Amino acid sequence: MTRGILFLVAGSLVASAQIKIGIIGTDTSHVPAFTRSFNDPKSPDYVPGARVVAAFKAGSPDVESSRTRVDGRAKQISEKWGVELVLDIATLLSKVDAVLIESVDGRTHLPQARAVIAAGKPFFVDKPLASTLADAREIAKLAAAAKVPWFSSSSLRYSEWVVALKAGGDIAGALAWSPGSFEEHHKVDLTWYGIHGVETLYALMGRGCGEVTRVATPDMDEVSCRWKDGRIGSVRVIRPKTTYGAVVFRKNGSVSTSPADAKVNYTALVREIAKFFQTGKSPVPPAETLEIMEFMDAAQRSKDSGGKPIRIR
Repeated sequence: MTRGILFLVAGSLVASAQIKIGIIGTDTSHVPAFTRSFNDPKSPDYVPGARVVAAFKAGSPDVESSRTRVDGRAKQISEKWGVELVLDIATLLSKVDAVLIESVDGRTHLPQARAVIAAGKPFFVDKPLASTLADAREIAKLAAAAKVPWFSSSSLRYSEWVVALKAGGDIAGALAWSPGSFEEHHKVDLTWYGIHGVETLYALMGRGCGEVTRVATPDMDEVSCRWKDGRIGSVRVIRPKTTYGAVVFRKNGSVSTSPADAKVNYTALVREIAKFFQTGKSPVPPAETLEIMEFMDAAQRSKDSGGKPIRIR
């Protein structure tokens, strides 16, 4: 007999043998990776309790990395894991209990989330929450009014090395780095890829950044950040590519550094998504996700002003 699972739909806990997940946007590598974890019991990364049953391709014709990948990844999850491809979001929402908004283009997240919220479905938004702070705030506002739970995160937050660095406690400051390529349609440019470094910094430092200053060069940018409690953090994004990593400075004077081969593991994030769909409780408070968006918006304004310090409200 299959054990029942409680999950949240439109504010009410509902019993189900397995949560039915729908995907909006098939233009990121996360789509086959997440689907494999949910749908393939033979996978070493299998996460039980939920299954991806339907997907809407979406896609952005004016973004090359979306236009050139959306069809191939949709075909992959359909043929390999039996995911039904549907023609629109309304049809998708009629077939599922919860939603993964995976579209690589952050500009599309608000209209996609608006439809999901109207249907009362809990949802996860893959990084970034949105391409602008205004859109991010609107998603949070609409979800709060409808009492629909949501969360958003980079997979870096749950990587083993980030968790290990945070576990040491007493963090007085941190430096995080990541690739930092840009995409012309994302005017808050860190939302495209630099968000991985920003999310790592917040996973280590928590909320409370009060001011950011950004130095921008053709090959890398450095964002220095002062927390309201006096701690200092920084994010370095490097182009065209680099590794991921972080250094943590502790109050006792010790320094901890991520391993040289720091890996990104999607499975830990998928487990958090499954748990979220089962409980309706976000592992990342919406206020923290919004502050991350405020951080990136302030960093953009600092860059645009030639490096002027910008306060976060």
